[in-house]
Amino acid sequence: MTATAETTRGSDFALLCRQVRAAGLLGRRGGHYAMRISVTVLALVAVAAGFVLGGDSWYQLGTAAVLGVVSTQLAFLGHDAGHQQIFKTRRANDLLGIGIGGLLVGLSYGWWLDKHNRHHANPNHEEHDPDIGESILAFTTAHVAARTGGLYRLVARYQAWLFFPLLCFEGLQLHVASVQSLISGRQRRYRRTEWLLLSVHLVGYLAAVLLVLSPVRALAFVAVHQAVFGIYMGCAFAPNHKGMTVVAPGERLDFLRRQVLTSRNVRGGWFTDLLLGGLNYQIEHHLFPSMPRPNLRHARRLVHQYCQEHRISYTETSLLGSYRAALGYLHALGAPLREPR
Repeated sequence: MTATAETTRGSDFALLCRQVRAAGLLGRRGGHYAMRISVTVLALVAVAAGFVLGGDSWYQLGTAAVLGVVSTQLAFLGHDAGHQQIFKTRRANDLLGIGIGGLLVGLSYGWWLDKHNRHHANPNHEEHDPDIGESILAFTTAHVAARTGGLYRLVARYQAWLFFPLLCFEGLQLHVASVQSLISGRQRRYRRTEWLLLSVHLVGYLAAVLLVLSPVRALAFVAVHQAVFGIYMGCAFAPNHKGMTVVAPGERLDFLRRQVLTSRNVRGGWFTDLLLGGLNYQIEHHLFPSMPRPNLRHARRLVHQYCQEHRISYTETSLLGSYRAALGYLHALGAPLREPR
């Protein structure tokens, strides 16, 4: 790509940004978030009250499942705060994110924010996106080639089939990674506050479960809660980039194309918006990460039309279609490992 071409393409996003700004879509939506935060916190209080009143019963596993859903909805609000979507000041957004993450969900806001910002800067980039870095699953051909034996090779071979079962452990992995980040000292901002809130969350959570339930039922409750939380979180994020363009080391794309070509939208109405926390408008979210969640669906029409005019591929599918594409990609990646040696 020549320098002239880069300059021309680089201006494409500026033109789109002016259109979006002129439509008022970058403005704060305080009333919307006040309502959403209130409803979600009230849902958490209702679940807690139901748990206490339900006593030592196996029916509490249903309560655990509902708590997993509410925990994920809280995490979506923490995500919005991390992107500065809710309040005008960074400090206010950070305090909300830390409170939700550490006290209510049990995750380190600072750890997640650092990881997520690196993902946004280089989505689906083999070298720089932590979301497709080394893990139990193989997300690139290079990862597959590196699986020479053992459990990791076996998992990559059948990773499409194992994807949803493995998500049962995603919630636990997020909690562990949060604690590891704080222990390592890599995260310095708000570190003491996060330690305090995570400790209060863990002690309060375990005390409540063990005071109400017998040890066996308590263990089952925690397992169901964390499994639902992990599956729900994974199902909300998996459709966004898996199976989309992977940017190879050394490959250069301008901002507009880097965000659009690596992202996938999920079609749907208000229920899909609620279910996926607005992440179903992944293209718009990556282009305008500070745009309030309720404005993303309004930006979709402008972005879609702009991409058509500039002949930029804009990928949008149904929810089931997004999972089919993501799982198909993972299955195709593992194909070489299923061939006889």
